[in-house]
Amino acid sequence: DVQLVESGGGSVQPGGSLRLSCTVSGYRLSDYCMGWFRQAAGKQREWVSQIDRHGRPSYADPVKGRFTITRDKAENTVYLQMNSLRPEDTALYYCAADPYCSNPVNKWRYWGQGTQVTVS
Repeated sequence: DVQLVESGGGSVQPGGSLRLSCTVSGYRLSDYCMGWFRQAAGKQREWVSQIDRHGRPSYADPVKGRFTITRDKAENTVYLQMNSLRPEDTALYYCAADPYCSNPVNKWRYWGQGTQVTVS
């Protein structure tokens, strides 16, 4: 049974930092592309970052240079370090997994429950 559990969200002032964690069970990190998505109130869910099966990261333009995605295969956990946070980063952040990094948002196979990030 595949499960993704996020943690690490919270409230922070602009310019602050948070680190999100996504612990997975039921498969190995190296078998899937792992992604972070976010959904702000009244907006569509959007892709934020991903790390492919080979450990190569990529980022959406709004977060480049501020967010860093990493993975710990021993812990089966993916992290999203978020620095220099802005009010527009406020959203519900989701961790997701899929065999293919190139799939559109609505095709990713497994999702966590989400963790709220509020910057104000």
